[in-house]
Amino acid sequence: MKQEVSKTMVELRDAVPGIVYDLRYASTNNFMHRLMYPAGTRQTFLRKPAAEALNNVQEELAKKGMGLKIFDAYRPYSVTVKFWDLIRDERFVAHPRNGSGHNRGIAVDLTIIMLKTGQELNMGTGFDNFSDTAHQGFSKLPEAVLQNRQLLRNLMEQNGFKPYADEWWHYSWPSAVKFEILDIEFKKLAKDL
Repeated sequence: MKQEVSKTMVELRDAVPGIVYDLRYASTNNFMHRLMYPAGTRQTFLRKPAAEALNNVQEELAKKGMGLKIFDAYRPYSVTVKFWDLIRDERFVAHPRNGSGHNRGIAVDLTIIMLKTGQELNMGTGFDNFSDTAHQGFSKLPEAVLQNRQLLRNLMEQNGFKPYADEWWHYSWPSAVKFEILDIEFKKLAKDL
């Protein structure tokens, strides 16, 4: 039986020309301070409708000399289990009993960069900051930071994504229950495309 087109996984660089990767869990530059993905992971994926919507965001930003940088997108379920075994706190990691939007290929962690310099816009905190300052509704920040966050949020919402209240960088495609949890290794996913 042929898979529904809406459930197809696509590599983000193929779907979103010019997108930049900083895949934090493929390095030790993350809150775990360890590799969570296999060394050398250089690709990431989303379901086709989410990737197409992300391309629309990228095109809008390009008109302003800006673009997207991706910290994380698809995450194999086995990695969510690894996170849980190490942290066991649902404020910071998804409980394996539910899986996550990342496991379904519909969640993305991202920021905005300036295309000429590659410099990230100031969002007030870095990625994977677990303080209140990182919350979407946190307003005790300089006006420029609030505007940067609002720019990201507006473009993501206009293109169908939903924000996660506790993380300014995390957005999900709606209707998570329509997408099954996946536990496919990055290399196998790349090979199957």
